[in-house]
Amino acid sequence: MKRYAAILAYDGTDYQGFQRQPAPTPTIQAAVEAAVAAVTRRACAVVGAGRTDTGVHALGQVIAFDVDWKHSESELMSAINASLPLDIALQRLWRQDDFHPRYDARWRQYAYRVAAVSARNPLLNRSAWQLVGAKLNLDAMRKAAACCLGEHDFAAFGTPPQPGSGNTVRQIFQSRWETASEDYGAVYSYRIRGTAFLYHMVRRLVGVMVQVGRGRLSLTEFDAILRSRDIERAKVLAPPQGLVLEAVGYAPDNLPNPTCVSAATATDAPLEERI
Repeated sequence: MKRYAAILAYDGTDYQGFQRQPAPTPTIQAAVEAAVAAVTRRACAVVGAGRTDTGVHALGQVIAFDVDWKHSESELMSAINASLPLDIALQRLWRQDDFHPRYDARWRQYAYRVAAVSARNPLLNRSAWQLVGAKLNLDAMRKAAACCLGEHDFAAFGTPPQPGSGNTVRQIFQSRWETASEDYGAVYSYRIRGTAFLYHMVRRLVGVMVQVGRGRLSLTEFDAILRSRDIERAKVLAPPQGLVLEAVGYAPDNLPNPTCVSAATATDAPLEERI
């Protein structure tokens, strides 16, 4: 048996998240395991770097699995992709011994898209949170995002992914908003990178920061919510379709993949997350 690592992209709209659930619930993990089994004629378990939630997408999910394969890596990748549904595809695959995509990860990076449109755009339904007629204050949202940098207790924005865990402290390396103009309106993109994330943490952060951008909350109020550790105060949960797992970072000597390596470091062992 050989261990293979891969970068996986998927449109999560029609799936109940990454993690396998009892049949017939559709999940990303189950679909990939079925495709690998169809190619290798043997059941295998696929491990992911993070467990994205229902309706959440990925461009840079990292997975690993063990199979007995006597042909090239490119042939294995092509065969698996041919067996996967059209909304899931491997982007790269390589041999990687002694590798665990979750425990070896140094950071995860997510992006969220908000579209301020004059009229609802059906082509954005699967990929953005559409706010019809909204005007957002980018400067205010950027200041709110900056409040999240560093190590904080994010209990007001999420819950621990593992039952019984009380650890809600997370370290954030990057938290910023950007914008671009499109024919249908303005697209606001939020990008966040950290050691790990709480359940629904990114979506709650986006939801509350959009409230700041709409003038419904002040920057002082946002900071107070962050410090409160009270999840009842973060009342807006952004919908899942705007969220994408963009990349997972590893130490350079651990993963020979330039797109997933960063100088960012984590002082603690990475924690499993579910967004």
